[in-house]
Parts: sequence; structure tokens; C-alpha cells
Amino acid sequence: MKVADYKELRVYKLAFDSAMEIFELGRSWPSEERYSLTDQIRRSSRSVCTNIAEARRKRRYEAAFISKLSDSHGEAAETEVHLDFALRCGYVPADKHARLRNQYDHICRQLTKMIDDASSWCGAGCELREAGPEYVVERESM
Repeated sequence: MKVADYKELRVYKLAFDSAMEIFELGRSWPSEERYSLTDQIRRSSRSVCTNIAEARRKRRYEAAFISKLSDSHGEAAETEVHLDFALRCGYVPADKHARLRNQYDHICRQLTKMIDDASSWCGAGCELREAGPEYVVERESM
């Protein structure tokens, strides 16, 4: 399926919504975490989205496209680690932790699929299109 902008990609939408949920969670965390865990998890979760946007702009060159998606994948993995710390510290309930970890697992799989299929996303005449539905996670209502 063709999409006009990276904001229409399911992986971007899921990453953005997940980052916003993490932002809201972090509001209730202790003030002593403001410049450590809270800041780090907000930065890494947002970076997933920004690297997807950068990859979109760099898709003319396959290596640059892959590099930015790889950065996004790494930031998603970092976010998962921060979520684990938040769970262990008692800052996030187990059910929210499990749901967010599942969402980031899906984001990582979607990014891996895009990286593995980079040649079809890149080049002079490339079009932005949606990946197949096999890597889509259905969002639970809050």
C-alpha cells in the first residue's frame, strides 16, 4: 500500500503513540529520576520516531536508509531496557510494561522487515509504501 508520508506508516504511528504513552507514564515518576531514567526513556522512545523520519528522507541511498532504520531499531531496544528498569523500580505496572514491551517488539520486527527489504524502499524512483500486515500489532483500547 502506498503512503504519502512517513507519518502514515503503521510502524511510525505505533512508535509515536508508544512514545507519548511513555511520556505520560514518566510524569508520575519520582523527581530524582527526572534527569536519568525519565529523560533517557523519553529521548530513546522519541528517537525511534525521528530516525524513521530521517530514514524516509535518506531513502535515495540504500546504505543511509538502512543506517537510520538501524539507529531507530537500536533506540527501540534501548527503550525496552529503560522499561525494564522502570518495572523493577516499581514505576510502571506490570500490565503496562508487558503491553509496551510487546509494542516495541512489534516496532523492532517492522523495522527489521524494512531493513531486510531496503532495496524495494530505496533508489531514485522509490515510493513510500506500507509493509505487509504480518508485522502489525492491533492496539488495545486504553
